[in-house]
Amino acid sequence: MNELYNPELIGNAKALRKAMTKEERKLWYTFLKYLPCKFVRQKVIGHYIADFYCPEKKLVLESDGSQHFEEKQERYDLERTEFFRENGIAVVRFSNYEIAKDFERVKNAILYYLNLE
Repeated sequence: MNELYNPELIGNAKALRKAMTKEERKLWYTFLKYLPCKFVRQKVIGHYIADFYCPEKKLVLESDGSQHFEEKQERYDLERTEFFRENGIAVVRFSNYEIAKDFERVKNAILYYLNLE
């Protein structure tokens, strides 16, 4: 089995696509969907599900709610990020607050990471 593909998580990924947060919806429907670099939502990579993944640039974008700032979740996120990095995938995180309150900066940062600025 390809270690970057875990079919057991497909059902979870589909459910997450249907239950996106308002910040994820904003990021997807007003920005990522229209970029020249294709992104996929809720992409299964290994034993994890990335919020948004651009295979061409090997870039994961994460939209983090308040639970990501709790100690247990921070440890899990570090482990997850390390897994992605070990597999040549960069990870960029934005808080839901940043997406809601400073969307232009978030968009500009994404363009920078994609080398599209």
